[in-house]
Amino acid sequence: MDMQTKPHMDMQTKPGPLLEVQDLSISFMQYTSGLRQRSVQVIADLSVSVYPGEIVAVIGSSGSGKSLLAHAILGILPGNAAVSGSIRFAGQKLTPERQEAIRGREIALIPQSVNYLDPLMQVGKQVRTSIRGGALEGGAANARAAAAQIQREVFARYNLGPEVERLFPFQLSGGMARRVLVATALVSGARLVIADEPTPGLDDAAVRETLGCFRELADRGRGVMLITHDIETALKIADRIAVFYAGTTVEIAPAQDFAGAGEALRHPYTKALWRSLPQNDFAPIPGVQPLPHALPGGCLFQPRCPLATPECEAGRPEMRTVREGTVRCIHAS
Repeated sequence: MDMQTKPHMDMQTKPGPLLEVQDLSISFMQYTSGLRQRSVQVIADLSVSVYPGEIVAVIGSSGSGKSLLAHAILGILPGNAAVSGSIRFAGQKLTPERQEAIRGREIALIPQSVNYLDPLMQVGKQVRTSIRGGALEGGAANARAAAAQIQREVFARYNLGPEVERLFPFQLSGGMARRVLVATALVSGARLVIADEPTPGLDDAAVRETLGCFRELADRGRGVMLITHDIETALKIADRIAVFYAGTTVEIAPAQDFAGAGEALRHPYTKALWRSLPQNDFAPIPGVQPLPHALPGGCLFQPRCPLATPECEAGRPEMRTVREGTVRCIHAS
């Protein structure tokens, strides 16, 4: 499969979003000196959607809110988190009860940490427990045989030898453990796959195979959210790119807009990210991303933005549609 060739998605005829996140905000209650409490908002007014048959890559630096978004969708945030906004899956609101019911079934996570593997279960059995659907019809014995066959086929696809299925997670290398996590999500039959930095620790061949599997899943009508800090990896398979900064969405653009000198891009931060790549200008972005407890007033990027004006400090810009994409910037045109 040529991963550079992605199917064109007609926005006029495709179905509604499989996943729709609107104005998501997440705060955490923290203790300070003297056992005083304070609420720290780490995500604010974040919006993103994933349609059936497409891959949306979520990019941004560490601390921009990428992994927290995944945990909010799955309902696995810690108990001190306060969440507002709307998360809908297949047109229905994701309540805590529904999140628990479809987690690992309708929505599968390929987590960033290999600690998600059960340390007390052989990895082959872990993958088999995730296999559902018509592949397991025909009685208990046939279902077990079918699950074992599917597991072994996907292991072979990722260069995991027959002996690996009998190993426990602590016996795996980091790269092997990550391949097991990818295999678990791919066999689940989930309609939405959220892959949180799925390629670190994989060799080049395994990276190409993993990205090809994501493209194949999308081509079969599933939705894929690829969370990564690597624009180059994302552009190999993504249909759209969602750019996060300091806990919010600053731009969502078609992947083909990331070309040339970035003329088609809309937000100054997105353009700066693109120009910072080695094959482009390799120009660093001045300043640093603000911490959640020290966010600037107005536009979050304005202290670092070459286009900043006094109006940028007046209030946080709303997301608006500009040239087939959306952007949070009053200067975008």
